[in-house]
Amino acid sequence: MPETAFQRFWRRLQVIGLNAYEARSYLVLVGHPRFKALELATRAHVPRQKIYEVLDSLTEKGFAQVVQEKTKLFSAVEPGLAIPSYLSRKRKTIEQQLAEQGRSASALIDDLSSAYSEGQGGRGTLDFLRIVSDPVQTATQYRRMLAEAQSEYQEFSRPPYAVDPLDEQIVKQARARGVRCRLLLQAGTLGDAHRQRLQEYEQAGVEVRVADSLPLKLALFDGREGLIALLDPVITYPTWTSLVFDHAGLGEAMKGLFEDRWSRAQTRVG
Repeated sequence: MPETAFQRFWRRLQVIGLNAYEARSYLVLVGHPRFKALELATRAHVPRQKIYEVLDSLTEKGFAQVVQEKTKLFSAVEPGLAIPSYLSRKRKTIEQQLAEQGRSASALIDDLSSAYSEGQGGRGTLDFLRIVSDPVQTATQYRRMLAEAQSEYQEFSRPPYAVDPLDEQIVKQARARGVRCRLLLQAGTLGDAHRQRLQEYEQAGVEVRVADSLPLKLALFDGREGLIALLDPVITYPTWTSLVFDHAGLGEAMKGLFEDRWSRAQTRVG
């Protein structure tokens, strides 16, 4: 194998999860029928004291196999078998880890929330306002408030999205439990996939209109709490900073802004 190709494959094997010694040893095995461990160490430039650990790991990951038991010889497993099966096992392991972490996180949230409430010692002067710049936290806050909404939900919707309301089953779930849902979309931002879903939303009772432009992103729940997202005027690529609020006066003002834009918007989505 030419050195340039070897280096390229060596780096790509590391990208999928092999370490440097494992990737180099596998590539040497791929180019030869079989090797003794110490012969492989010399060819792959792996320290002799490390080669058995490397081969054990390659065998466990499905990239190498023992082809003779008395004097152990090792050969490569065909890449078309080794790589897909390794990634499949890795995916299952990660999914199991995430599931376990999710269960632990749910319990931890409950425990820490109690400790947090006790530790704060009451509300501060600006507890009704909070700045959130992380899109994942913004999305989590949005979903929580929508899931808890009792009577109404309004949104100014325009990209980029922390949460795209037309991808969220939780919107239809809110409508199903009696919440009035109104989406005001900015013209020119609807793709074909969005247009296909609009009919489904309207059939579920979600009201949708289109405005020529929207001044900001807004999600308002029960006229009191919500999110206002403002485009950062300094950074050259689109990024949003969100203000999370729970304040009757601010909620009333935002509801007035929404109703004004809603009344002037197109009632048909073309």
